[in-house]
Amino acid sequence: LTILIFLCISLSYFESLQNATVMSFIVVFICANCVTRVELSVCCGNLLDRDVASKSDPFLVLFHEVDSNWVEIGRTETAVNNLNPVFGVKFKVDYHFEEVQKLKFSLFDEDKCSSQLYEHDFLGEYICTLGVIVSNKKLHRSLTLANGKPAGKGTITITALELSDNRVITLSLYGRKLDKKDFFGKSDPYLEFHKQGDDGKWMLVHRTEVIKNTLDPVWKPFTVPLISLCDGDVDRSIKVLCYDYDNDGSHDFIGEFQTTVTKMSEAQNSLEVEFECINPKKQKKKKSYKNSGIIILKSFNPLWKSQKGVGIDFTASNGNPREPSSLHYINPLGSNEYLSAILAVGQIIQDYDTDKMFPALGFGAQLPPDWKVSVCTVCIIFHDMVSMWVSCFLWPGVEGIAQAYSACLPHIRFYGPTNFSPIITHVARFATQALQQETAAQYFTLLIITDGVISDMDETRHAIVQAAKLPMSIIIIGVGNADFAAMEFLDGDSSVLRSYTGEEAVRDIVQFVPFRDFRNAPKETLAKSVLAELPQQVTQYFKQRNLSPSNTALE
Repeated sequence: LTILIFLCISLSYFESLQNATVMSFIVVFICANCVTRVELSVCCGNLLDRDVASKSDPFLVLFHEVDSNWVEIGRTETAVNNLNPVFGVKFKVDYHFEEVQKLKFSLFDEDKCSSQLYEHDFLGEYICTLGVIVSNKKLHRSLTLANGKPAGKGTITITALELSDNRVITLSLYGRKLDKKDFFGKSDPYLEFHKQGDDGKWMLVHRTEVIKNTLDPVWKPFTVPLISLCDGDVDRSIKVLCYDYDNDGSHDFIGEFQTTVTKMSEAQNSLEVEFECINPKKQKKKKSYKNSGIIILKSFNPLWKSQKGVGIDFTASNGNPREPSSLHYINPLGSNEYLSAILAVGQIIQDYDTDKMFPALGFGAQLPPDWKVSVCTVCIIFHDMVSMWVSCFLWPGVEGIAQAYSACLPHIRFYGPTNFSPIITHVARFATQALQQETAAQYFTLLIITDGVISDMDETRHAIVQAAKLPMSIIIIGVGNADFAAMEFLDGDSSVLRSYTGEEAVRDIVQFVPFRDFRNAPKETLAKSVLAELPQQVTQYFKQRNLSPSNTALE
């Protein structure tokens, strides 16, 4: 929808300019950078039985084609003694809608403890493009052997889920007094979480690890996307099944219960939520039956997701980009001070970003075609494209920002003023919206790359003081050899930053790093300086809101 809206605006604009060449280039550029994160779930039926005394023990390997070669993406767990496996492992892949992304789903019967596929019996495969899966959402196909013949009656079902909702939760559970199922021991319990589809059928979302020989298991905490767990609907039913694991694959059913994310969210602030694990057959047979044990949700933690934005100074104080003395010099060799800072610092902070997609902001440039001054340009300008048209567009990784930055330099005019407050206020709006999401928690970090000159100090101080109340931090990277006294002042290490109204910042959220001090230093040294205060800033925010900082994406 975003692309369609953008194209409509672009068509109107470029029709007046009669610039079809630029228009077609922009369409190609946008298509080349539209990426959707997709989660693939796989189950199979009627697989070939390659074992003599039992059934096959299938596992699935996913490959994608790279330069006419199949490269492995990942593998599922092994389903012991099972010809109709429902795999718990999910595959997360990036879907580029303009590319032909060829995938191969190959099934093997595990015979040996070996990672080499030729050591295992081949059960069949299915080859298609990711686009086919995404367009169908749920694809059911027959498996074939290497010679193209049917793999018996074997089938594969692939379900695609677009991970458009970035909310994530972490669950920690344990059991108490579960039913004893093993003759010579206790039980080996594990849990399965299922969500109900639009067709009313239950679909496996997550399977925990097996805890051996106990009636009081404690499972490891696990994190799951909210859209995977309940399609983003916090009141949608979730079924939790408890089984006793058996080596032959005939796992014994212990009990089940149903819940919702809303119900589970009660397990916060040291509160626990208990669920009776019910076996319906036992319940019907025995009047005195109470339950088959208790499952306790020890903690429900929204995972604080780290989101990054990059702001770039396009003001005239940086010098004429066509002259070597400029910090934005259009260098035939491909580098300048800003580009070096973008790549060096961007590669550090992107490791702590949730989706690796960066909103890019700029300020101080005159924009074509009317050459008006942009105080807060959302996204980088690309050729004759006015950036505000794509205000919701994200660049894929720091390399995407670097490429767009280099391409836009010849097409803008450096001007002024150097105003920080509009950019800070813009990101603060997103941080404010994040607070309004009850089951999601995000932390925003704004990276500003500048030559150190600032025109709106009073407004910037006020914006930072207000942003200090939000899940937000600011990292300022100074490039060049200017006097960075103003940046040091905003850092607030020596004294508490105050607004022009006299209001004090509730916490320090600014970290200033002069890039010249680390120009030739190892990446680790620069990283230590850039991230020196960020963990403490996040932790301090959590404590102020009486939240646990143990589940941040910055951990």
